[in-house]
Amino acid sequence: MAYNTGNGENEIELVIITGMSGAGKTVAVQSFEDMGYFCVDNLPPALIPKFIDLVENSGGKMQKVALVIDLRGREFFDQLFEAINLITSETNVSPKILFLEARDEKLVSRYKETRRSHPLSDNSAPLAGIQAEREILNDLKGQAQLIIDTSDLKPLELRERIIQHFASERKETFHVHVITFGFKHGLPIDADLVFDVRFLPNPHYIDHMRPKTGLDKEVSDYVLKWEETRQFITKLDDLLQYMLPHYKREGKSQLIIAIGCTGGKHRSVTLGEYFNKRINDIGYHTHVTHRDVELGRKEK
Repeated sequence: MAYNTGNGENEIELVIITGMSGAGKTVAVQSFEDMGYFCVDNLPPALIPKFIDLVENSGGKMQKVALVIDLRGREFFDQLFEAINLITSETNVSPKILFLEARDEKLVSRYKETRRSHPLSDNSAPLAGIQAEREILNDLKGQAQLIIDTSDLKPLELRERIIQHFASERKETFHVHVITFGFKHGLPIDADLVFDVRFLPNPHYIDHMRPKTGLDKEVSDYVLKWEETRQFITKLDDLLQYMLPHYKREGKSQLIIAIGCTGGKHRSVTLGEYFNKRINDIGYHTHVTHRDVELGRKEK
């Protein structure tokens, strides 16, 4: 997203890369470097306003900037919020926060693989540091415009996700990502809105439909034919048409809508496909991911 510095000519794109230690910030900053961003790693939050002064006075030489901020304690956390508030109120630059997340067990595994200690663990087990960091970062995660869960992403996949998102931002600044999932496999931790459709009639209990998924027309027709499904679609459609413009107006670049059923195979997939098309039809850039549909196939 571009931010005008006030002269009408030079625009500054400022991205703050932060999140859980071990979640992929190194890969992220390398991706931004490849996109031509001027990148600074481990800049103390208190120096951000001074750095922005330098950027604004660079004569347009630094128009795309990415800062990696590691929060090693509550003091750094408070300084970051002070810096963001300061530059937002006193300049025409508004930072965009990219928050990288991962599940605890994945972070523990990564620390064991690298044999590094967590910066907040005080030489104890990595999990203690991870939990302490997660508590510190909880509020910051809530203010992030883009959250990426790297738990199941390879470095190349994370790189592709970042480049795809930021390379297209000048053309489309608000994306809606619909994710379908099964509750028995866990909630998507990066979801903004979660809808539970386990109350709908379940094709799983019809023998010849059990091996199929919501991508099959027979299953989709079955899920959509019920009155309770039609009422749910009507109510959720009204809610989304009300909420989406407000999310976009507030500067959020991506909204992740998660729709879950028991196994993530039939009902959620059907509704995910429906709302992905519906949201796209009303003018938003969308894509859909069926997170657990292959797990459902394996369980048939």
